[in-house]
Amino acid sequence: MTWEDDLGRLVQERGGALVAYARLLTGDVHAAQDLVQDAVVNMYARRRRRDVDEVEAYVRRAILNAYLDGWRRRRRLDQVAHLVATAPQAADAFAEVGDRADVAAALDHLSPRERACVVLRFYDDLTLPEIGQRLGLSEGAVKRYLSDARRRLEPILGPRPELDAHDLTTVPKGARR
Repeated sequence: MTWEDDLGRLVQERGGALVAYARLLTGDVHAAQDLVQDAVVNMYARRRRRDVDEVEAYVRRAILNAYLDGWRRRRRLDQVAHLVATAPQAADAFAEVGDRADVAAALDHLSPRERACVVLRFYDDLTLPEIGQRLGLSEGAVKRYLSDARRRLEPILGPRPELDAHDLTTVPKGARR
């Protein structure tokens, strides 16, 4: 096998999931595809063979970095981030699609940092220290971004009691912990 075979296998096996992940951040399928393409090109620039399982984590990190770098340059929001899930198996498929659309529209009200924290916490299921490490933030800053995001999302999506079980606490605006 050559590096081209490895690249083809990565795109075939993980391409859809990588684009879905990038779309959560960007809210736009074309921007997501661009992020994935850039990350994959950077990964295979040296044309060495790599294991697909190891490459995926690197590519996801490169996608997140590229998104945050782009946001820093632009300092503005692009579009709504869409949550992408596998096709629902249950009879309530339409309700699930509606819920995802509601969440996607609600994410538009978040800053890019808040949105990145929410995606990493609830989509990637990372802990607060892991999110802080990925974004270069303190754990307290991550808590603050998640708290602010929750405060902005609750009026739109309604209260989510199941989130109370997580290590997310709401901090009153202007208060310090």
